[in-house]
Amino acid sequence: MTKIIIYQVLPRLFGNTNRTRKFNGSYEENGCGKLNDFTPKALEEIKQLGTTHIWYTGVIEHALQTDYSRFGISKDFPEVVKGKAGSPYAIKDYYDINPDLAEDVPNRMQEFEALISRTQESGLKTIIDFVPNHLARQYNSDAKPKDTKEFGEADNTDTNFNANNNFYYLPTEPFSSPISSINEHEHYIEKPAKVTGNDCMSNKPTINDWYETIKLNYGVDIFNGNSKHFEPIPNTWERMLEILLFWANKKVDGFRCDMAEMVPVEFWHWVIPKVKDKYPHIIFIAEVYNPDLYRQFITHGGFDFLYDKVGVYDSLKAVMQGHAKPNSITKAWDSVTGIQQHMLFFLENHDEQRIASPFFAGDAKKGIPAMIVSGCMYTNPLMLYFGQELGEAGMDKEGFSGEDGRTTIFDYWGVEQFQNWVNDKKFDGGLLSDAAADLRAWHIHFINTIKNHEAITQGQLYDLMWYNEDNPSFDGDKIFAFLRYFKGKILLIVVNFSDEKLKCRVKIPAHAFFSMGMESKKYFKGIDLLGGENIISFPQEVAITNGAGLRLKPYSGRIYELS
Repeated sequence: MTKIIIYQVLPRLFGNTNRTRKFNGSYEENGCGKLNDFTPKALEEIKQLGTTHIWYTGVIEHALQTDYSRFGISKDFPEVVKGKAGSPYAIKDYYDINPDLAEDVPNRMQEFEALISRTQESGLKTIIDFVPNHLARQYNSDAKPKDTKEFGEADNTDTNFNANNNFYYLPTEPFSSPISSINEHEHYIEKPAKVTGNDCMSNKPTINDWYETIKLNYGVDIFNGNSKHFEPIPNTWERMLEILLFWANKKVDGFRCDMAEMVPVEFWHWVIPKVKDKYPHIIFIAEVYNPDLYRQFITHGGFDFLYDKVGVYDSLKAVMQGHAKPNSITKAWDSVTGIQQHMLFFLENHDEQRIASPFFAGDAKKGIPAMIVSGCMYTNPLMLYFGQELGEAGMDKEGFSGEDGRTTIFDYWGVEQFQNWVNDKKFDGGLLSDAAADLRAWHIHFINTIKNHEAITQGQLYDLMWYNEDNPSFDGDKIFAFLRYFKGKILLIVVNFSDEKLKCRVKIPAHAFFSMGMESKKYFKGIDLLGGENIISFPQEVAITNGAGLRLKPYSGRIYELS
């Protein structure tokens, strides 16, 4: 078995070597990456990280301010577009490719299909976004299949809610954007106003709302206690099944489902089996932030994997920032007992702040112990966000996106640290600092070490924190330790979240040796798989009473394979 390792990347930013970086710059000024920038060489370098899947973010056509009307693509009003480049989650045409990403705009779908083929030929699998909860205010599909109606075309707009409507309405009220028109003679007109994507039921959403999107109606009456009207099957359900099958037929391998928890779980229970019946290899990943919904979206909804943002991510972030002790990680993983294999772990993604930013940890090295914990704790998938492996800080003030520790998803931009690795599309890291090159080398070594190790991909977990609570030679304010084991293969994993060099002794209870089937073994020897010079050896009796002794560098960890 191989552990799933997902590499999330925005094609808009990936291949863009333009270093102008003008604040709020246009496509022409700041440049834009293309699908064709994912050359065999680029894909080879991504795979070298240990990647098994690439999540191409923002490939489906979404609202943007660049004018493509000469290609028959309708213009978008800036009043309902976030940033010059637009949000990847304000879908303008569910059946088309973002024209920004094409070398030859009329052949943008063919370029996407070629990308899928190149990705598969490189030995990687493809994930794309499916955005089911909302779409762009100016949704206009010029690529929809013949006889497919436009969303809302048959809606009854005189009522707030109708189970067969695609949208929710605010009859008699016109929509008012929080963004002023840049042309006083041209305004976006929407009357009656539709409910905004984040369930904002005002015709005047604020700048903090998802004002550029419209909420889709799945048969839930949000005006009357969220009563459900699922019989007969709502039209929106049928439409979304058609869209999923359309992209599955393009040979994608998975869907990351945006804000899946805002869509009724009954829809997922209905649609996922229908897609998998025709395309059984496809995986579904849900963005769900409410832990109370985790189990029903897995057991009833049918998702393969869920984001674990509220649990392990938040716990690791708090530990890295000094707001929590490492034993809080134990509480986080304990909360998902029984569904651990379905949780997707990550330290960065397009929504979250970069580890190296002062908003998060301020130093990319601080991510190393958290990465070890994320990658080694369970059999579940691990995700890496492009540039994370280089220590990208995301501290640019790009335009719509401010200086917030995130890499923009709304603006045309060049990501400096990533451009240094791309190095004019040679992908050789020729302009990287030594620290960035070393960090990437560490990620390559770590991920390739764990992704095929049976104790990681199939093994059980044994937490060691409880047994070391009163251990004077184990600083639980700085260290986290656990075991992974499978059929006689044992890994002792110890990480140091502090900036200090530490000596410690890790005690291992007799119960752990019994659980691993090692109670009859008297002596153990271990070598650090991460390349450390430290080799440990200890009798079982000593590990139980006094602990195995080892050294830890600042912001580091060791993975001892015990024999």
